[in-house]
Amino acid sequence: MQGKRLDRVNQLIKEEVSMLLQRELKDPRLGFVTVTEVETSKDLRSAKIFVSVLGDDAQWKGSMAALESARGFVRNWLRQHLELRVTPELDFRPDHSLEHAARIQSLLKQVRAPGS
Repeated sequence: MQGKRLDRVNQLIKEEVSMLLQRELKDPRLGFVTVTEVETSKDLRSAKIFVSVLGDDAQWKGSMAALESARGFVRNWLRQHLELRVTPELDFRPDHSLEHAARIQSLLKQVRAPGS
């Protein structure tokens, strides 16, 4: 039962943070950020929020800095909008898996292309 509840909490946090990033945060450093996954500890005291940023290294650095500075705001938002006994400490982490997948797709296209 604990696993299903944790999955629901992860999904709720993912949805709330995604919506918050799109509609509420107005930091100019924040680029096109997508929440890819949330991993909450079993005791709900901490949550790793994995994000992907569309852009180059400068956009990644700016977006991650914006997320770090907005961490308290995001946590307070979650405290107000989710009915949890404990609001987890948030840790934003970069997720480069989408970039990696795009790079692999590009390499596969080059291999399949005639005359490459």
